Amino acid sequence: MTRLRRNLMLLGGTGLAGLGAAGAAIYRMAPGFVNQIIADRERKIAPAQLRPTPRLWPDHGLHAAWLGHSTVLLKLDGFTVITDPLLYSHAGVDLRFTQVGMKRLVDAALTPEELPPIDLILLSHAHFDHLDTRTLRALESPKTEVIMARSTSDLIRADRYRRVTELGWGESVRVGPLEIRAHEVRHWGARLRTDTYRGYNGYVLDSGARRVLFAGDTAETDAFRALKTSRGIDLAIVPIGAYNPWIHAHCTPEQALRMGLDAGAARFLPVHHQTFRLSREAHTEPIERFQAAAARLRVPVVLDSIGQQVVL
Repeated sequence: MTRLRRNLMLLGGTGLAGLGAAGAAIYRMAPGFVNQIIADRERKIAPAQLRPTPRLWPDHGLHAAWLGHSTVLLKLDGFTVITDPLLYSHAGVDLRFTQVGMKRLVDAALTPEELPPIDLILLSHAHFDHLDTRTLRALESPKTEVIMARSTSDLIRADRYRRVTELGWGESVRVGPLEIRAHEVRHWGARLRTDTYRGYNGYVLDSGARRVLFAGDTAETDAFRALKTSRGIDLAIVPIGAYNPWIHAHCTPEQALRMGLDAGAARFLPVHHQTFRLSREAHTEPIERFQAAAARLRVPVVLDSIGQQVVL
């Protein structure tokens, strides 16, 4: 253990384009976090119990699969989108030859190699468990577009994609058949706490026939009311975990449901739970609370287990 702590502190001298310095910075700012990383070294990651089959999805309808944490694979009438892709064993500092960070509790339901061709990568903000540079390197393609929050494109190899677009709140861009609009959430975007200039977004994906909400990360806010239109939201992807004690940055399950309903959501796909140990609430508490709240209001929850898939 002492040896690993020392190695983390010494990473700043490895010359790996600042990535080592990031590891040292993490230890200085959050030694408890690093100690958890050390404690997790010998723990095995459980396999995902379900595996979706997106290569069999037809080119019509709205299809979704939860791959773990905030990673959702979507197909809207033949156009394939992945949100905040994180498909490897850890979320943290990318040292190219390894990663230093949080270890998954459950494996991703698919590997990068098992994904279908991706038309659009949608990134909500720069936190390590949402913008994973190792996964993004695996998904680089001249046929793939990326949409991300303002002042975050320097974290990826933007020239390896067809186009990379940064959006601020209220801004939109058309990608293929979709209009993507960034909206306000209550969170923060710094990757290492000091780079507070970075943005953080939720998004609405509009195909004309269907609307999907990807809320990213958010604490409770009334901002979702502005998203409601006469057309409603066909599917709301909302975060429900890591609220204890981080309630200032993450909503409770009941708050997530309320905000989705504020936006006019008809169905829910809860994410940001059961994948990493991020906070103090019990492992299954977020989904149990969300299911109970949704049942009281008779609101459909379409997916609740990693690897599940659904067609709407």
